[in-house]
Amino acid sequence: MRLPSRHRCHAVLAGLVTLATAAALSVAATAPTAAADTWTEVGSDRADPLTESQGLASVEVPAGSPNRYTGIGTIPFGLTVRGWNHVGDPDASYNGYYIEPYQADSGNAKMYRVQAPGGAWSEYVHTLSPGEALNNSFDTISPNGSWMVSGEWGTMNRLLVFPTPGVNPSTSPSANLPQASSINLDHAVRDVQGCDFVTSTQLLCASDDPEGSLFGITKPLLQIDLSAETGTADVTGHVTALRQLPLRSSCSGGFEAEGIDYDRRTGTLRVIVVSPGFCVLTDSKTYRFTRS
Repeated sequence: MRLPSRHRCHAVLAGLVTLATAAALSVAATAPTAAADTWTEVGSDRADPLTESQGLASVEVPAGSPNRYTGIGTIPFGLTVRGWNHVGDPDASYNGYYIEPYQADSGNAKMYRVQAPGGAWSEYVHTLSPGEALNNSFDTISPNGSWMVSGEWGTMNRLLVFPTPGVNPSTSPSANLPQASSINLDHAVRDVQGCDFVTSTQLLCASDDPEGSLFGITKPLLQIDLSAETGTADVTGHVTALRQLPLRSSCSGGFEAEGIDYDRRTGTLRVIVVSPGFCVLTDSKTYRFTRS
């Protein structure tokens, strides 16, 4: 039956409204939680293979403190003889607590070595949860200081959240450091060597991914936008690959992306990339980036 022209007009408008509403909902459903930033390389410094090849951290307290680095040459002998023979990418809280992540070749635990603002060191051991990987690649401390994020090697869909040892009052060197929650990622990541908080709900991470199948590039710089601040409840993380890290050397072969640090005072991002072969000794670099 043919509709009167007024009814036909209403029907067409109703259809257009329905289509527009559906399109808006579709866009809202697929829109990322935050726009991806662009990080532009602005310089580099040589990274010493023994003392600056694993990780780095900017330290705000006390004022004027130099940047801290880790490498095989920075591991205290006393830790090595006890089996803690690998150190990862460290971090420092805004109020002066400095934390290094350690792992052993075997066992069922990982360790976080904490230096308080007064200089005293303490050790916090975490017994692995069921299914948790042994490796301990990095730690990064939330801006409020209460929570610490750490990661596992391999292809993973999560990051681990702990109460910050030495800062969170629930922690003690004499007790197991428990996992508090997880960051559940919406896209798998591979071989994450370091992450650092940029804001309370955003992380930047250096991935040593040698394959490139996950994001179409090897050694990506990743941005992870969180659905909420970390704490005792799980949150989700939206993963975006921003760019490939610089891979430049006089030698050819496999590079290794290592630690990462964001200094909020200057807005500078730094990432260590270790050169292949003999050039690990000569032209490994800490690259500097700024947001544009």
